[in-house]
Amino acid sequence: MRRIILMVLRLFYIAPYYLYRIWKYGAKKQEDTTEAFAYIKKVTKAANRAGRVKVEAYGLENIPRENGFIFFPNHQGMFDVLVFLDTCPVPFAFVYKKEVENVILLKQVIAALGAIGIDRQDIRQSLQVIKQMSEEVKKGKNFLIFAEGTRSRQHNKLLDFKGGSFKSAQMAKCPIVPCALIDTAIPFDEKSIRPVTVQVYYLPPIYYEEYKNMKSVQIAEEVKRRIESKIAEIVG
Repeated sequence: MRRIILMVLRLFYIAPYYLYRIWKYGAKKQEDTTEAFAYIKKVTKAANRAGRVKVEAYGLENIPRENGFIFFPNHQGMFDVLVFLDTCPVPFAFVYKKEVENVILLKQVIAALGAIGIDRQDIRQSLQVIKQMSEEVKKGKNFLIFAEGTRSRQHNKLLDFKGGSFKSAQMAKCPIVPCALIDTAIPFDEKSIRPVTVQVYYLPPIYYEEYKNMKSVQIAEEVKRRIESKIAEIVG
């Protein structure tokens, strides 16, 4: 929270304009979010600089050249989505928990990018979200979903990945892009405003031909294994 306050204070002179522009993009509800994404990316970079957060990205060459894929990162903290908005070169939407849909600025970003809210307590609604995401991915939209379902609160240690979140990829027959986040719990989940560097590693994609004969829980285990292996390689 302290770092969020720092971001707002250092950008107070322009924050209302940022909010207005993002709201305008959300109000248009356009299927092509390229322009909205580019602007949100610009705002995210400014916010991260103001918050004294340096984001390092590796493996950008692993992002599929053709749209219609899903990012599956580990989930450390509230800052995680900002890492991707800062570094990802192509537009994407994300799946978010319903509880945050009315948070100022986040609400506008959700509308501008066409993100989808999920109620983790409602199994039927969750299944509808998975189906909706798969249909949009088939049409060429990219998504990000946290397969752990919630923040690990253990920094670079992962919770179990839930197989259900991978059903969207199975239905869409799309590439799965595992992503390893390192130290991303620090910016928003710790009471500190010290300069911090966080990292994201875009790992080689897993294509449908590789996982088509696997069950969703097996895919979840494999994606988790790859992410854990990369984190162990970097931080030990």
